[in-house]
Amino acid sequence: MELAAAAAALSVLLLAALVAAAPPDKYNARYDHTDVDAVLRNQRVLASYIKCMLDTGPCTPEGRELRKHMPEALRTNCDKCTDAQKKIVRKLSLHVREHQPVQWELLSKKFDPQQRYHESFQKFLDAAA
Repeated sequence: MELAAAAAALSVLLLAALVAAAPPDKYNARYDHTDVDAVLRNQRVLASYIKCMLDTGPCTPEGRELRKHMPEALRTNCDKCTDAQKKIVRKLSLHVREHQPVQWELLSKKFDPQQRYHESFQKFLDAAA
């Protein structure tokens, strides 16, 4: 019985150590495995995400999370993003900029109306290449 209690206590301590070791300065990694290619292939889904970001349509939980962090991510060039999130942001941004320039302009005006972050975000996007 004492061995089981010690093992349980050790498990709790290990779990606490893992949680404490998780980088507190990163966004939640819950959506890191989103299939961004599937989103880009489905114009209806992509349009709904864009509408969510522009506050012109309903949002999925993923869309709300993205919209919530977008201003800070833009200001910091996705500094709190995980590596997977950086790849997702770059891929989505480059796709929308190239294939949907009107929506890109609307998003740019909403999240960076004075274009303070335009140049630094462009460098962030170029880092994908």
